[in-house]
Amino acid sequence: MSGTLISADNSWALFAILACVAAAAIYLEQHYRWAAKMTGCVLALLGSMLLTNLHIIPTEAKTYDFVWDYIVPLSIPMLLFQADIRKIGRRSGRLMIVFLIGGLGTIVGGLLAYRLLRSVIPGLAKAVPMMIGTYTGGTINLVAMADNYHASSELVSAAVVADDLVMVVYLFILMAVPEGTFYLSRRKDTKKKKTGATENPSIRSNACEQSSASEITEAASLCGQSAHGPESSDSASYWRPKKISLQSVAAIFALSVFIVAVSSTAADYLSAVIPKSGFLLTLLNGLLGNEYLLITTITMLLATLFPNKVGKLDGAQEIGTYLIHIFFAVIGVPASISLIVKKAPLLLIFCLMIVTMNMLFSFISGRLLHFNNEEIAIASNANIGGPTTAAAMAVARGWGELIVPSILVGTLGYVLGNYYGVFSGILIGLK
Repeated sequence: MSGTLISADNSWALFAILACVAAAAIYLEQHYRWAAKMTGCVLALLGSMLLTNLHIIPTEAKTYDFVWDYIVPLSIPMLLFQADIRKIGRRSGRLMIVFLIGGLGTIVGGLLAYRLLRSVIPGLAKAVPMMIGTYTGGTINLVAMADNYHASSELVSAAVVADDLVMVVYLFILMAVPEGTFYLSRRKDTKKKKTGATENPSIRSNACEQSSASEITEAASLCGQSAHGPESSDSASYWRPKKISLQSVAAIFALSVFIVAVSSTAADYLSAVIPKSGFLLTLLNGLLGNEYLLITTITMLLATLFPNKVGKLDGAQEIGTYLIHIFFAVIGVPASISLIVKKAPLLLIFCLMIVTMNMLFSFISGRLLHFNNEEIAIASNANIGGPTTAAAMAVARGWGELIVPSILVGTLGYVLGNYYGVFSGILIGLK
């Protein structure tokens, strides 16, 4: 477009800027605490938004379309290669029950908030599957639903800013949840058996550190990350370097491209042959004819059937996460700062209503089923913030035995988030 330093047809220059903005956001997140609190995705969004508003890069270009059409679908399987359903079901235990109930609360909250606010927030319908998806799994689901329903970049940008603010506040609330007496007494009894002595504060501290260190090592291996002891909640520690072979990188790209190709072809075919007469057939068409649901399902099946092959592809999480950051750089491009300021407050209320409903479903049902506060808080955290924030909270509070389950149910959220998002989209009539 005219009037910008870099023209819309200079694809290499634009792609270079997107890549650099994503790299800079990741660097800042891993080196500065203030940046880690904002998250790299939000920083990438804000970086490209600033460049647009300074008229350095155009608001429309084929480079951006390429990211939406190819980069986004390619990143999804890379981030799901650890989604072994058998392992999740076998080892997540009681946490999964609270997690699933909380997810139901997310759906109810999203649909209720839409009914109440749709008249005051233009285009809110497309934000429903986005936010239900991200509050079930994480950013990966928000990205998939935004692309699936062709949400405008302005809406996505405002939703991301609102989501980030609500999530930070809610995680502070969860960190303040008191420990349940059942959990404390069980942990104290366990330590008495091991030590034969009455627990004192120093023993408790050391035991928590040892428990966290061993559990986070196992959690890190489940996520394909290197362990870094009790401090692994930091972004830089979580993404510590590890050995990645050329063969692994080749397999990651080959398998991801194959999954996307099969899913895209199958979705087009099924969407064409399944009629849309009646609610059930319309629902079936929406589910089986959706590219992202097929990508999710096929990847999950491969990760479950071949965990020692697919789950051991080192580098998949890193590559997929970097591609997601490039996407966030793209969605910040057409967003005007004034528009974000106008839309974000209303979307803040929308997000707050969804998170509140998740909290109510999680804590009320959890207490009725006699779960302790720790399990409820971690499960709700895994819904709203994803596996990494849930594991970080478990480490910070010394809840060592909940670290691995939090990683597992959070990974399950990556899978369920796209299903919940598409289901909610069908319910409110999105095409």
